[in-house]
Amino acid sequence: MAGLGAPEPGSGPGPGPVPATRVELTVSCRQLLDKDTFSKSDPLCVLYTQRPGSRQWREFGRTEVIDNSLNPDFLRKFVLDYFFEEKQNLRFDLYDVDSKSPDLSKHDFLGQAFCTLGEIVGSAGSRLEKPLTMGTVTTQARGRRPAPAVSNGGIPGKKCGTIILLAEELGNCRDVATLQFCANKLDKKDFFGKSDPFMVFYRSNEDGTFTICHKTEVVRNTLNPVWQAFAIPVRALCNGDYDRAIKVEVYDWDRDGSHDFIGEFTTSYRELARGQSQFNVYEVVNPRKKMKKKKYLNSGTVTLLSFAVESDHTFLDYIRGGTQINFTVAIDFTASNGNPSQSTSLHYLSPYQLNAYAMALKAVGEIIQDYDSDKMFPALGFGAKIPPDGRVSHEFPLNGDAANPACSGIEGVLEAYHRSLRSVQLYGPTNFAPVVNHVARSAAAVLDGSQYFVLLIITDGVISDMAQTKEAIVNAAKLPMSIIIVGVGQAEFDAMVELDGDDIRISSRGKVAERDIVQFVPFRDYVDGGGSPVLSMARLAKDVLAEIPDQFISYMKARGIKPQPAPPSPDPPGSPVPPQP
Repeated sequence: MAGLGAPEPGSGPGPGPVPATRVELTVSCRQLLDKDTFSKSDPLCVLYTQRPGSRQWREFGRTEVIDNSLNPDFLRKFVLDYFFEEKQNLRFDLYDVDSKSPDLSKHDFLGQAFCTLGEIVGSAGSRLEKPLTMGTVTTQARGRRPAPAVSNGGIPGKKCGTIILLAEELGNCRDVATLQFCANKLDKKDFFGKSDPFMVFYRSNEDGTFTICHKTEVVRNTLNPVWQAFAIPVRALCNGDYDRAIKVEVYDWDRDGSHDFIGEFTTSYRELARGQSQFNVYEVVNPRKKMKKKKYLNSGTVTLLSFAVESDHTFLDYIRGGTQINFTVAIDFTASNGNPSQSTSLHYLSPYQLNAYAMALKAVGEIIQDYDSDKMFPALGFGAKIPPDGRVSHEFPLNGDAANPACSGIEGVLEAYHRSLRSVQLYGPTNFAPVVNHVARSAAAVLDGSQYFVLLIITDGVISDMAQTKEAIVNAAKLPMSIIIVGVGQAEFDAMVELDGDDIRISSRGKVAERDIVQFVPFRDYVDGGGSPVLSMARLAKDVLAEIPDQFISYMKARGIKPQPAPPSPDPPGSPVPPQP
């Protein structure tokens, strides 16, 4: 059974991929257009989504129709998988339904609104209000032809009331189960000793296949192992379906990776939740042995020693409670980037397309900005000679204002970056420590969980101040901050991989970082493959941001910080509306 990649003896468990958090959207509208002559409109809301990198809208679902109401509170919800690291575009179209036809072009268009799922969950109380406008066209619904909004009496850009969107994380996503198992009289697999057993857990999928979700540690030289207790999200074990099969395989660990199969058993979350009892003693069966040997009973037994479940705080709990994500960008202005006036330079400002620095900044920034209410982003440069005296700086504001280096929105950061390219002289060396310490000073001033800081460093070269940067990162690991490094150009980025700390936790002067807070990706991995640059940038953002929620939670847990309760939802616009019948 090579390829299982069992943990080394004594190493911790290795969790597999976990399904996304699921979010339930509730839709209400206020002051819709009245399209009916003798009564009020009969509104229906249609949700469209886009795949990352695609411009095509696909119908996701429809609410029910509410008769005679300009202020509907729709009962039918939309349940979506939520990914922090993706820009999940949403479009809501409202119609006045005039017949039983499912063809939307046969109904009056009442308006539409666009937003991202991140915008909704990042709003106060995860509640977003948007004006409805007529737009220009309503695109295809379930493969039918496009229907122009203006054909139904709409005026493009006209305001048509308000849509209110409320996001709520589904409850079964937050349960975490803690389990401990032991085994008895497992088969002996090693010639010179006993077995070195470990277990692998799989959850079943809708199509009958299985997905790995947990491995225990290896217990050396025993046929009666007691494994350490482990915690696992309930969604990882069964994706919220308590009766879904969970398969457990037991192996004897071998150093060369060719682990010997001892046997397997199946259970379910509902069974495990009974706790320690006669129901949770499982025969470990090897199907091949069972077929060959008539007197074969089993290859040992596995017993559940303990089971507990508790609700875990999630990233969205903190965001709903008001925690803000502060985004800072630091850009490499060293001479190794090449002369910005030449097309071979990584900083070349082409009139036709963004350069690698701008593309990386836009891809990451457009997602993070949804979680920052003031949309003001500090932007720094390093490795350049700056006016007026030509001194070399590794921490200069792109907007020229040392007292307040914040720019308005991602577009403001891009404008300041373009201005800086025209006013500074690219120089060197490539020092990271000053910008890391700059953000760390801000993070050190806010340790109560109300703010979390993300630093994006975009660089082309080999780092010059490795020792100082490692020390800065080790110190920053105690603070509410994460660091993303995007390497542009064709340089060797070995040092960046070391800073990433996925395999070996970074250390400085004998002190190991408390948390892994650095994520590195080389930009070239997202552009050399051809295809859509939009899709490539969506993949880049997905990969660099995927670790942020876990890094965020690891800080909050380590400091014992619980999320604040979500603020009460304010009254919707206009006068109070009685509940719909």
